[in-house]
Amino acid sequence: MRNAPTAVMIFAAGLGTRMGALTQNQPKPLIEVAGRSLIDHALLLVEGFGADRIVVNLHYKGEMLRDHLQARGVQFSEESDILETGGGLKAALHLLGQSPVFTMNSDAVWSGPNPLDLLARQWKPDEMDALLLCIPPVHAIGHQGQGDFHISDSGALSRGPGVIYSGLQIMKTDRLATIADSAFSLNVVWNQMLQEKRLFGAIYPGHWCDVGHPSGIHEAEKMLDDHSV
Repeated sequence: MRNAPTAVMIFAAGLGTRMGALTQNQPKPLIEVAGRSLIDHALLLVEGFGADRIVVNLHYKGEMLRDHLQARGVQFSEESDILETGGGLKAALHLLGQSPVFTMNSDAVWSGPNPLDLLARQWKPDEMDALLLCIPPVHAIGHQGQGDFHISDSGALSRGPGVIYSGLQIMKTDRLATIADSAFSLNVVWNQMLQEKRLFGAIYPGHWCDVGHPSGIHEAEKMLDDHSV
């Protein structure tokens, strides 16, 4: 179906500077949590959902990620410069196809139902241009800040303290072609959707841990121990 998401973009090109010495000799997605690399945690969820296409963008120490993933059936989008999330997605569209896509950060660990399944069930393309999976602060581990969005009873999002964006969404990609910049944040696209009331959110019922900093490794491992299913 034209409006059903079947492709997944996993963002893995960042420098991982917040990880300090842990990323001096490896990219952040290869850092291990509970004996498994972050990128493998993400791929288990993606493969469990059954995506038709999986694209991983590469930049910092990308050859290490390519070697690690070569047997996993993924495609690679090479970035000579950091393009940020919006630019990275735009550069990979020739691999992802024309249907709405999942985009997923590779620096989080989940405990609970498969988040891609949950989003796919709540996706309403006639009403939505993007559906962001959001975490209530009480279920967000290792995250600092007051939240990213308010979410209404209908699921419509607005900016402000409240729920936390998990790094996983379904998004239509048509608007990317209207942005001239090669490097830009997905916030640019979301702001357009917000103005047109086409940006929505769904709440994840399980637990989620931000592993963007060294302490997140222990916090994620504890979360997995405490909330194993």
